[in-house]
Amino acid sequence: QVQLVESGGGLVQPGGSLRLSCAASGSINSIHTMGWYRQAPTKQRELVATITSGGYTNYADSVKGRFTISRDNAKKTVSLEMNSLKPEDTAVYYCNAWRYEYQYWGQGTQVNVSS
Repeated sequence: QVQLVESGGGLVQPGGSLRLSCAASGSINSIHTMGWYRQAPTKQRELVATITSGGYTNYADSVKGRFTISRDNAKKTVSLEMNSLKPEDTAVYYCNAWRYEYQYWGQGTQVNVSS
């Protein structure tokens, strides 16, 4: 089992920045891809960004150029730096990790972008 704990959500004004962090614990060996997904009210959960153990990154078109995902393999943490935030970025953000063929999720952290 892998446990994922997110931190760093909150309320920010449009144009502002936030940094989300996620720490993995438990059976953390062989975790390969980690990432962030988000779910806004009445919408399906969607990919935000992922990063492999080798550092290959993938971003949703809606966040390219604004968000940056990073990873510390030694500490088994993944972070998401979010800049130029927009009201449409408001959602619950979930940390995600793959270990072999199993997928794990954190509990989520709320991000609200509002003036």
